[in-house]
Amino acid sequence: MTHNEAQTRFEFAQEGQLAVLDYRRVGNQILFTDTHVPAELEGRGIGSALVKAGLNYARDNQVEVVPLCPFVKSYIERKPEYQPLVKQSSSGGFA
Repeated sequence: MTHNEAQTRFEFAQEGQLAVLDYRRVGNQILFTDTHVPAELEGRGIGSALVKAGLNYARDNQVEVVPLCPFVKSYIERKPEYQPLVKQSSSGGFA
């Protein structure tokens, strides 16, 4: 797992394929925008590992998470330990 700050993404390369978790930084927030795992690498937990790396980065750097990517949002919903990182919407759910 690599944090490619120049490309604003977390990456995992295997078998000539590249899986990525894209993000944008806005002030003290990190907006996770897209997770992409090539079909050849699916089913190996790589997407979850990318999201975990991104969320650990957010926690370590004390930035608020905005899960715009549906995969990131569903991962956080299943992992209560990451829920405090997420910006809450006015309705009480994740933003």
